[in-house]
Amino acid sequence: MSKNNVKLKKLKTLWAENMRVMQVTCPECGSWAKIRKTNRKHRQLSDLYCACDDLECGHTFVLNVTFSHTLSPSAKSKKKLLQAALKDLNPQQHQLALDLLKSATA
Repeated sequence: MSKNNVKLKKLKTLWAENMRVMQVTCPECGSWAKIRKTNRKHRQLSDLYCACDDLECGHTFVLNVTFSHTLSPSAKSKKKLLQAALKDLNPQQHQLALDLLKSATA
């Protein structure tokens, strides 16, 4: 094995240890499959074009990946909700809300 191949193998191993990667299995033979292309149809829907790693199988297929539900809301969406709520308050209510938030963090 050449030095470049050894380096590449080490990099792939380090990357795999530090990165969660979606793994796809072939629906025909159960072997691992590679995602060759992603076609994003919508923010919450994608088609994954896949190919089986088993050369004897050679199955190519399309998986539909869709968003299902949220387990933990985004911190960004919480900030937007708070900004929208504060925007609709009159100055006195706005100050009261800010005072409550400051006392809650203290």
